[in-house]
Amino acid sequence: MERSGDTAVWRLRATAAQRDRRQPPPREDGERGAGGKKRGGPRRRPLLPLPEARGAPLVLLYLLVLRALAQVSHRQLLSSPPAAAGPRDFSAARAREYLDNITAIGPRTVGSPENEVLAVNYLLEQIRGIARESTDAHKISVDIQRPTGSFSIDFLGGFTSYYANITNVIVKLEPRSGAEHAVLSNCHFDSVPNTPGASDDAVSCAVMLEILNTLSKSSESLQHAVIFLFNGAEENILQASHGFITQHEWAKSIRAFINLEAAGVGGKELVFQTGPENPWLVQAYVVAAKHPFASVVAQEIFQSGIIPADTDFRIYRDFGNVPGIDLAFIENGYIYHTKYDTSDRILTDSIQRAGDNILAVLKYLATSEKLAKSFEYRHGNVVFFDILGLFVLAYPARIGTIMNYITAAIAFIYLSKKVLQSKTRAIHNLKKLFTAFGLTLTSWVCTLVAVLIVAVFVSVIGRALSWYTHFYVSVSLYGSAAAAKLILVHMLAKKFFYKNMNEQYLGDIFFDASLMIWSIALAVMTQMGLCSAFICTLWVAFPLLTKLMIHKEFHQKGATMKFIVMYMLGMFVPYLYMLYLSWTVFEMFTPVMGRSGSEIPPDMVLAGFIVVFTMILSSYFVNFIYLVKSTKTTLVTLTTVFVVTLILVCSGIFFPYSSDAANPKPKRVFLQHTNRRFHDLDGNVVKSDAGIWINGFDYNGISHITPHVPEINDTIRTPCEEQAPFCGLPWILPVHFMFRKNWYLPAPEILPRSPIQFKVLSKELMPLNSVRLSFEVSGPSHMSLYVRPHEGSALSSWSLGDGTPVASIGGDYFVFYSHGLQAAPWHFWVELTTPEKHSDGIVSLAIAAHYFFGEDQKSPQLYALLERFPNWTFSSGWSCTYDLFVF
Repeated sequence: MERSGDTAVWRLRATAAQRDRRQPPPREDGERGAGGKKRGGPRRRPLLPLPEARGAPLVLLYLLVLRALAQVSHRQLLSSPPAAAGPRDFSAARAREYLDNITAIGPRTVGSPENEVLAVNYLLEQIRGIARESTDAHKISVDIQRPTGSFSIDFLGGFTSYYANITNVIVKLEPRSGAEHAVLSNCHFDSVPNTPGASDDAVSCAVMLEILNTLSKSSESLQHAVIFLFNGAEENILQASHGFITQHEWAKSIRAFINLEAAGVGGKELVFQTGPENPWLVQAYVVAAKHPFASVVAQEIFQSGIIPADTDFRIYRDFGNVPGIDLAFIENGYIYHTKYDTSDRILTDSIQRAGDNILAVLKYLATSEKLAKSFEYRHGNVVFFDILGLFVLAYPARIGTIMNYITAAIAFIYLSKKVLQSKTRAIHNLKKLFTAFGLTLTSWVCTLVAVLIVAVFVSVIGRALSWYTHFYVSVSLYGSAAAAKLILVHMLAKKFFYKNMNEQYLGDIFFDASLMIWSIALAVMTQMGLCSAFICTLWVAFPLLTKLMIHKEFHQKGATMKFIVMYMLGMFVPYLYMLYLSWTVFEMFTPVMGRSGSEIPPDMVLAGFIVVFTMILSSYFVNFIYLVKSTKTTLVTLTTVFVVTLILVCSGIFFPYSSDAANPKPKRVFLQHTNRRFHDLDGNVVKSDAGIWINGFDYNGISHITPHVPEINDTIRTPCEEQAPFCGLPWILPVHFMFRKNWYLPAPEILPRSPIQFKVLSKELMPLNSVRLSFEVSGPSHMSLYVRPHEGSALSSWSLGDGTPVASIGGDYFVFYSHGLQAAPWHFWVELTTPEKHSDGIVSLAIAAHYFFGEDQKSPQLYALLERFPNWTFSSGWSCTYDLFVF
């Protein structure tokens, strides 16, 4: 007999079985059905989402701790306190004495008595004193070179340089028996006008004097010679190094060089260029340097031309075919090339570490077998980077290429296995991965556009560079905006696009999307031959290893505290290195924005950098947005920080510049009291004027100066003389494309006591419809020549450079001229192909004379105007004349 209760149980079981047969198979993506209930997948207890109150502070704390570690590393100049220096050890105290004495001479402009006589005499006096105390193991030879020459260079858009009778002081330290091969150490003792030039580059010359002193007192004989070049005309765009490497007899023996430079005042000296090729040179630095600081990233950034600067490295590389190492101080570039570049601002520890490093590397090279056979080791590039200043990792670029491709391949295999783990849903999984990939890229693009819009707005309302003195303002303004925008895009995607998706699955898929982006970037950068691709390797290898190690923990328990700790520890290396690298990048680039010209909005540049670093640092934390239940508090906090900072910036509370005696960050302004005369084809003056020509070195122009000097305002903007080369303005260098906004304040005519003398020596008809014009010019130590062929004419050759004219940006031709003491008149010729009819002439030629020192440097009117400039400016002034002729 059947019981009614049993029948009921049987019916319930049958119904359940039918329902199970209708249930779709478990889903890999953890989608939810109606009501948000999970469909499919293994049956386990539901995983709670990561609380925002725990996740956001942990990420912030993690990044702050890593930032602090990077900061400590950068500020740690010496790995251990320096011991008392003996007579045969490098002594920063002795080097500082040299430095103080060189800078006490004052500005050392090429052609001035301070540069050509006083500085040279001081160097010779010290060198002779060192030679007298040298041991018998060495022979010291000294030579004074005063070369004359010419060359063309593609720096600043391209121009030609001519120098006459400039000065080099050269010392050769070699074994008593002599040496066939040599390593060169180069510094320059000249400075830009109106500056003491302590860091650029007197401190390097002081370090070299002390290294010479230390080596000369050693009883150990060197295998090769060490040549110390104290060059006297680097600021004139690398002229003295060209004169040495192309004309001096000792140059033929040089197999490698170390160039000591500065882009800031003190701090660590960064190896930012090596080679070309010759990986053995990097290995020498890796083995010998006691306090390493080197980066192939800096090398590729510098050689890309982003930073408007160049060093003697280029001359030795291009004209001497010699490989080398380029080092520069990079800290506090705000006062580089200003009156604040004084010796007291350079820390003794900076001098000590530079001396320790350069002395060790020079000794290594001077005793190395590879120096004599350098041609055998020349091939191949090298990947190199320091680890928190403790040591340098360096390996051949070809090995790096193999490592990069293997790392990328492993990552793609991992991603492929993830996609194919369920063959029936492979296409579905691939779509999900590419959707996350696309959303991540979309969030980056949206963030970049949004933050750049903010930067444009700030620039348009006249608040550019508000962060120049207060760097934290840029982080609060653009960093918070970038982070908020990224979170907002993903929060909206999670709420609307991924409404019915499991948080754990989303966190997993967005991690894979970031891994995919870095893997693609790694493959592309490696294919492009960029050594900096090693960064992508770090950002693929460590996250992938971390994911494999914590996969089980995450799969079983979700985003637990143990998972978060393990995850952050796994990401320690790439995140720490990226924050360490970001400090270097911002340390170099932020001050450059104060001297990058009037055309480039600095806020857009810096905002772009901040967005890029925000995207990089967020790439493996985007998945946390999907793991937490909500990001509202974080988003509100970031938005509040952004809005408050934007209001404060708009109010003008953050003044860009500072006259703080301990840490000045001045605005740079150049003023030239100018006479201009424009001649016609018959030699008659058709126009003349006089005024003080003003150039502000940053995007703000003179807007902050007008309240202090009301007559300098936008009503006196300089008009362009369209018929004249370079707008008829007396540019000292061809930087017209960087400074299109300038001002011309009418002023009395100046009467230089040593006016320029310009003569046409001859006009010759040449074959093939050509005309050769020969000239003679006498004038001050610095002159600029500007040439513009008229329509139908072409400048075919001249007596400058290698004979082939090099045009600047815009099509005009620029020649930079300088001379030392007692230079003969400058003779040159230009040859032009001409049309049959040229009633208006064939060429316009202008010459400008610049008086950087002496009694003609500043007129009373210029002195008076400079005195009125606020103390947060560095205003550099000189007098000049400009004459335009038509032939």
